[in-house]
Amino acid sequence: MVTQLPSRDHREWFLGEHMRNSLLTIALFLPITALAQTSGSITGEVKDQSGAVAPNAAVTATNSKTNVARSTATNASGIYSFPDLTPGIYEVKVVATGFASIVKTNIELQVQQTARVDFTLSLGQAAQTVEVSASATSLDTESATVGTLIEEKRISELPLNGRNFFSLVALAPNVAFGFLPAQQASARLGGTRSTLTMSLSGARATWANYTLDGITNTDVDFNTYILLPSVEALQEFKVQSGIYPAEFGREAGQVKVSTKPGTYEYHGTVFEFLRNNRLDARAYDFNSSTRSATNPSPKSLPYRQNQYGFTLGGPIQIPKLYNGRNRLFFMSNFEGFRSRQATTAFATTMTADMRNGDFSAIPTVLQDPLTRVGTPPNVTTSPYAVRNQIPSSRIDKTSLFLMKFFPLPNQPVLPGAPNRNYQYTINTPVDKDQFNQRIDFNQNSKSQWFGRYSWTDELTVNPGLTTDGQTLYTRASQWVLSNVRILSPSKVNEARFGYSSLFNNITQQLAGVEDVDAELGVPVKITDKNSWGIPNVVLGNNLSGFGNPTSSPFQINDKVYQFIDNFSWVLGKCM
Repeated sequence: MVTQLPSRDHREWFLGEHMRNSLLTIALFLPITALAQTSGSITGEVKDQSGAVAPNAAVTATNSKTNVARSTATNASGIYSFPDLTPGIYEVKVVATGFASIVKTNIELQVQQTARVDFTLSLGQAAQTVEVSASATSLDTESATVGTLIEEKRISELPLNGRNFFSLVALAPNVAFGFLPAQQASARLGGTRSTLTMSLSGARATWANYTLDGITNTDVDFNTYILLPSVEALQEFKVQSGIYPAEFGREAGQVKVSTKPGTYEYHGTVFEFLRNNRLDARAYDFNSSTRSATNPSPKSLPYRQNQYGFTLGGPIQIPKLYNGRNRLFFMSNFEGFRSRQATTAFATTMTADMRNGDFSAIPTVLQDPLTRVGTPPNVTTSPYAVRNQIPSSRIDKTSLFLMKFFPLPNQPVLPGAPNRNYQYTINTPVDKDQFNQRIDFNQNSKSQWFGRYSWTDELTVNPGLTTDGQTLYTRASQWVLSNVRILSPSKVNEARFGYSSLFNNITQQLAGVEDVDAELGVPVKITDKNSWGIPNVVLGNNLSGFGNPTSSPFQINDKVYQFIDNFSWVLGKCM
């Protein structure tokens, strides 16, 4: 067996935007268009009918699904701004002395968007209100960012194979998706993460940066994602392929994902999606003309897949004790995945005669190593006394012991050398679970909090001939805590902390179960049970090899800490 590769234990501080050091970096953004990663901003100018700016006008932005409101006032240039808003549907109201109030509704704010909403006031009483409904999504005229937003409607309604929302990145221009992965990286990643391949702007598949709710969601080893949230827990995500703010940097493309917050009303779903071979048509039979009652067409191979779970969101309320209808909200999500798939495979194994030393079925003339004479390159040997017959007394007990991992043929014996004489079923089980919990808290009109905890694990077994398969276990978790604090009508601070952990272990099926090296009498003791397994055996003359690959075990154990602070200050007409 190969000794265990050292596990990787990364503890990295990402300060500012992925700065790997221990210094505090505060991002001072002037103007307001430099946004936090998964929030948005509403800004605009207020004038009267003559075109003169309206300073000190009261402006209120209200989230239509939570009734959480933020208030500010226009500055001396008539400019107002609401940075670091949770994406969603908003209404913005302006009230100014001597003018009729005006409300613009149905303003859709998207991830990392600066929606510009300008107002023109008309003379009248404040008690009079003019309501204007937005007819379409506001264009982002405040930045040159190039990207494609995939909103909740498309995430939930478009068909997704395996309910993996990354399939939808193909809807964005300049994106290639679903090509073959790099073999070495794919083998080391294992599981679902190894199947993700996408190219943004022609870059390599590993040149993308992933964020989830504004913190890094990128595996530092292979530059793929850490957590894959359920589509039921997502609000929207954005794919950016160029001209994005410098705060993102790091890679050629960006995938920014936002989870769904709770609302002032209770909403929930319970779901199960299944695939079952009993519901599938049989594969086309190219030999149908030769079939009969005693030789029927083959049935479809066993396949069972179930994805199930729930999502529940709404206000947190405790009867007679606390009513958080417009202040405290939750979103809980769980999703389980179970897959059982069977395929048929063939191998060429040693016959019973071969295990007793009789290799007469093999055309190659075997040489007796004890007859070796001379020195390289002038070495000669002679065949066994009886052609291809090895005396049973000369068969090593170690070889006989390894035969328990190399099954006997189960197919009819045919003349000549053995070929595809062992048929077996490859049963591949895949078990995945994940849980997402988000809490949003409107402390007051000047302070809003949100936190999220996510956890996922995945267990897969890739079978071998017997017990020489490989197991993959992946476990990841993530914590996020964010606070937006309004210091003044022109100054807003957002602080965000994140912690992510990723444990990935690819090892032998017998790891921690059976110490084969000790049973073989290997003089070097393997103290790490994760390195237990079957030695890799390579055979010639068309015989299949067996045992575990020399590349395992492989283990990573990453821990990533991140702190971000965005301070926004509106000066004059800067927005």
